[in-house]
Amino acid sequence: MKPLFWDSVDENGQPYRYDSPNITWDGILEPGDVGYVPPEPAITKTKNKTKPMKHTDFYPTNKPAQIIWLENLRNKIANHAAVVGVSPADCAARIADARWLIYLYVSWLPAQREWSKSCTEALKLAESSTNDKLFVLPTFVPPNPPAADLTPGGLPAVVPVKEGALDRIFTTVQEIKDDPGFTPEIGTDLGIIGSQASGPDWATLAPELKVTILNGQIFVTWGWGGYTDWLDACELQVDRGAGWVPLVVDTTPNYIDTTPFPATLTQWKFRGIYNVDGQRKGNWSAIQTIVVGA
Repeated sequence: MKPLFWDSVDENGQPYRYDSPNITWDGILEPGDVGYVPPEPAITKTKNKTKPMKHTDFYPTNKPAQIIWLENLRNKIANHAAVVGVSPADCAARIADARWLIYLYVSWLPAQREWSKSCTEALKLAESSTNDKLFVLPTFVPPNPPAADLTPGGLPAVVPVKEGALDRIFTTVQEIKDDPGFTPEIGTDLGIIGSQASGPDWATLAPELKVTILNGQIFVTWGWGGYTDWLDACELQVDRGAGWVPLVVDTTPNYIDTTPFPATLTQWKFRGIYNVDGQRKGNWSAIQTIVVGA
């Protein structure tokens, strides 16, 4: 019999429930104890995963490229609006959102940074100067947004919009991609399809396992290796001296093996392989060996 703790798990790595037949007032019944009942086998959970092939973010990470992306969308969204279900009002609103952000990135932000530098220089003058004149605080004067283009077909003036301009643009982009009229060609023209992310190399892919002993239990550490979108589970096996036998098909990284240690020093081995749609994929991990027992 072993003590019961709040995070105790059974032989299958599952948390104990209040109605478990092995929980008593004195502790947890172990194999060999009178009244011990073997726990039900662990049930493999289904892991929600995305499609085997995904796209990376289409929005650039650096400001210069973001400006180019916004300008492209601003310039071309009207060409495809009717085909992909964007109303004239929404189209005009997204153009206004994009133009406002472009103004902030291209004009307002650089001006603000220059003003910040002038504040630093002014502070130096306030601290030390040979000038015999009253110190004047620098004032930030933001650049004017672009005015309206009065030529036929010209754009209206750039004006402030509500907060969340980029969020609204991304929402419209998703609506465009969900519309029946959307095509890869439209997506490419608008710049809303990222580069395809490649999946794992099944010829070399294998889990990386690590086994350690903590509080009389074996912790089997494993992870997705950066390929969580392509994998469903990790199948773990153990060899306790009589050959490889199933341990668990785990859908959540890391596993606790609570099998009681033998009375004599014994070498246990662990290995794992990824599963996809119930089938093994890739290669078995390197075998991890650990010595257990008294």
